[in-house]
Amino acid sequence: MQRVFDIDAGELKRIAPQMRAGDRVLLSGTIYTSRDQAHMAIFRLLDAGEPTPFPLEGAVIYYAGPTPGHDGMPTGACGPTTSSRMDGFTPRLLDLGLAGMIGKGLRNRAVKDAIKRNGAVYLCAVGGAGALIARSIRSMEEIAFPELGCESVKRLEVTKMPLIVGIDCHGGDIFEEGIAAYRLP
Repeated sequence: MQRVFDIDAGELKRIAPQMRAGDRVLLSGTIYTSRDQAHMAIFRLLDAGEPTPFPLEGAVIYYAGPTPGHDGMPTGACGPTTSSRMDGFTPRLLDLGLAGMIGKGLRNRAVKDAIKRNGAVYLCAVGGAGALIARSIRSMEEIAFPELGCESVKRLEVTKMPLIVGIDCHGGDIFEEGIAAYRLP
């Protein structure tokens, strides 16, 4: 049975153990954008022992590069990017306290193991629905790496952002389950 969790991003780490792959989530609160280039810059800071642009403990990263806002909206389209591009970075970030990630597509075994080990969650946004997702964004502020343009790190305040639990901390994975369900005998 599919359930719906209407939660604040700050509560994700606490609530993640209750979630199962396929559950729906309406996420509100503070999340941060970060893609490949920003992840590399964050890792340079970590390796140098310097502070990250936002506290990793309990944070939620959205793999997105929002387009400029228009018509009074803080952003234009803000759809997810392919999450596997961040797989090499993700286990370390989860081990440092990241509560969850938002993106699209499959994740590798190391990420799945880190999600399970840390009681985290991988949430999926619908690819191609960036304009719809933008309706959930109440504010956007660039907080790090402005030289990266749309890939800079931004703090977003979201309200009821529609998501699906892609990988839960119990090993559930909608991608594996979906493939298995439709595999021909």
